[in-house]
Amino acid sequence: MSDHTVLHVKGRVLVGPEEVRDELWAVDGRITFERPRAEAVTVHGWALPGLVDAHCHVGLDHHGPVDAATSEKQALTDREAGTLLIRDAGSPSDTRWIDEREDLPKIIRAGRHIARTRRYIRNYAHEIEPEDLVAYVAREARRGDGWVKLVGDWIDRDAGDLTACWPRGAVEAAIAEAHRLGARVTAHCFAEDSLRDLVEAGIDCIEHATGLTEETIPLFAERGVAIVPTLVNIATFPALAAGGESRFPRWSAHMRRLHERRYDTVRGAYDAGVPVFVGTDAGGSLAHGLVAAEVAELVKAGIPPLEALSATTWGARSWLGRPALEEGAPADLVVYDEDPRADVRVLAAPRRIVLDGRIVE
Repeated sequence: MSDHTVLHVKGRVLVGPEEVRDELWAVDGRITFERPRAEAVTVHGWALPGLVDAHCHVGLDHHGPVDAATSEKQALTDREAGTLLIRDAGSPSDTRWIDEREDLPKIIRAGRHIARTRRYIRNYAHEIEPEDLVAYVAREARRGDGWVKLVGDWIDRDAGDLTACWPRGAVEAAIAEAHRLGARVTAHCFAEDSLRDLVEAGIDCIEHATGLTEETIPLFAERGVAIVPTLVNIATFPALAAGGESRFPRWSAHMRRLHERRYDTVRGAYDAGVPVFVGTDAGGSLAHGLVAAEVAELVKAGIPPLEALSATTWGARSWLGRPALEEGAPADLVVYDEDPRADVRVLAAPRRIVLDGRIVE
């Protein structure tokens, strides 16, 4: 990365969905809209706040935790795609060392996944029983950066299908404890059955949310519960279903149904006023750097392009409590050759990436 020279971004600076400026400067790593006296390096183009991947796993692959070198490669891949803010939605690895690196994306951690015993991917989660849920939620609330991640449903091999993992009383107590400690709670949910209990228990967000229906979408909207659909991950459901067909035919058929109606589900939630944000689920079986593909999937689902863009920029940053392109904010931004509002596929080709006021070479 280049040093902390004064940077001048000139062209069209997309401060918000409806607010466009002609230029900004980065001085000592911070944004200013006042021209400094010092000479500056000028970058031309369309500038957006650094993109947000609100469901990403740094420090994790399909086997479980990974070493620091692999975590670094994952974070660098996300950075090259323009992702400069990550909500790490569960990781067994300690990635705090990344906070000391000025050349890597900023991470908001949810601690380690909390799952029911033998009801999640091996080596990923704390696997516990309901009587221990409050204690583990408190532990991960203290370890994370204001989020806790539950596994709300998973295949029950005895039932041969997806079922909810936690009794209503257990999640009510656990979510209340997280909120007492100042943390928000999110949960992995593919199926329908776990959603009502989690939302009525006070959960803040649902990951994937493929099981939303006409009955539960209004409840999400009323309570302001956000969803992160991870459509690039839902695209893998047919292959997963095929792999489990012989042993779990009910589960396989269920996964196919969830996949077939995925776009209708997301559009129905958006139309009802449910907050929708961009997340890729990178780091398990999926590659990193897929943020542009996920935005394009939201548009394909019927979300207006400007709203899909906000779901990875202004809106996502506001939801996570981080600034966008504001006076005094960290100068984390991505510059493109064309207007990404006109075609979100522009996001796949960043011209310049600026992290803490430094141009990424």
